[in-house]
Amino acid sequence: MSDLEHDLARRLVDLRRARNWPLEELAEKTGISRATLSRIERGDTSPTASVLGRLASAFGVSMGELFGADTVVTDRHLPRDSQSIWQDPETGFQRRSLTPATSGYRGTVIEGILPPGATITYAAPPVPGLEHHLVLLEGDLSCTLGQDVFDLTAGDALRFRLETSNSYSATGNTPARYLLTVITP
Repeated sequence: MSDLEHDLARRLVDLRRARNWPLEELAEKTGISRATLSRIERGDTSPTASVLGRLASAFGVSMGELFGADTVVTDRHLPRDSQSIWQDPETGFQRRSLTPATSGYRGTVIEGILPPGATITYAAPPVPGLEHHLVLLEGDLSCTLGQDVFDLTAGDALRFRLETSNSYSATGNTPARYLLTVITP
């Protein structure tokens, strides 16, 4: 298990315990089986992006907060080799935390790389109203926000407040690589 996966598992345990939720209650709130939640918390399995989305929604925190809210980053300069990378075991999606969530800052920036043909779907926003600014750097990406579909090509930008279910599909023959800035209210 990588340090990031270990930290993520610990963070999920801490969030659940802070709310005094037994695994059964978290399972009810997320629709994820108790056995799966237990394996995730022990670090025996890595959660998918979809599962992380359901957990973030249940806890009422952003995805960035799941990946680093406990981290105290005082440096303004964040070298590439210090940026954490998480990979979705189901889709191959890679998430690099360029500027992780930390105290004193409302925004985070991630680089996402979604393999060709892969789709990530989130049933609900983790925190309704989060401001997003997505810039597609390479490839083709279809973004579905509720009933609205946006087909992006390299260089396109999309900004929105996340209020509904959402999904992202790499529709071309190459990976869709993008930068995403998320700003908490």
